[in-house]
Formats: sequence, C-alpha cells, structure tokens
Amino acid sequence: MLARISFRQTPLAAKLYARSYTSSSKEGSVAASREFGKKEKAHEDQYIKKEERRKLEKLRAEMEKKKAELAELQKQHDDIASA
Repeated sequence: MLARISFRQTPLAAKLYARSYTSSSKEGSVAASREFGKKEKAHEDQYIKKEERRKLEKLRAEMEKKKAELAELQKQHDDIASA
C-alpha cells in the first residue's frame, strides 16, 4: 500500500510524463510536409507548362517549314503541268 501512495502521480508529474511522450516536431512536420508538397507540385506544374509551350512552339515552327515546302512543291508541280 505504501508503494501505491508513493507512486501516485501529482498533477505536475503527470504533465512531465505527458510532455516526454509528445513531440511538437511530429505535429509541425506533417503540416510542413503538406505545404512542401503543394509547393513542389506547383513547381512541377509550372515546369510542365513551360516544356509543353516549348514543344508547341517547336511543332509550330516545323509546320510552317512544311507549309512553305509544300507551297514550293505545289508551285513546281503547277509549272510542270502547265508546260
């Protein structure tokens, strides 16, 4: 019985034990990782948009070259057909 009385926790002792089992870094790290994930996704989306824009510009330039080549071939065909 004496052991039970001496082991009984006081409110201060309960706070100390509770404090030793909790860690604020775990709580903050979850919130920080969520924000980091959002930021990382935004950067990835921005990079993908830039890459797609660059590819589209390249394709448009190639299309213009092909159109010019087609017009030249059509002109040559018309010259040969009319002669």
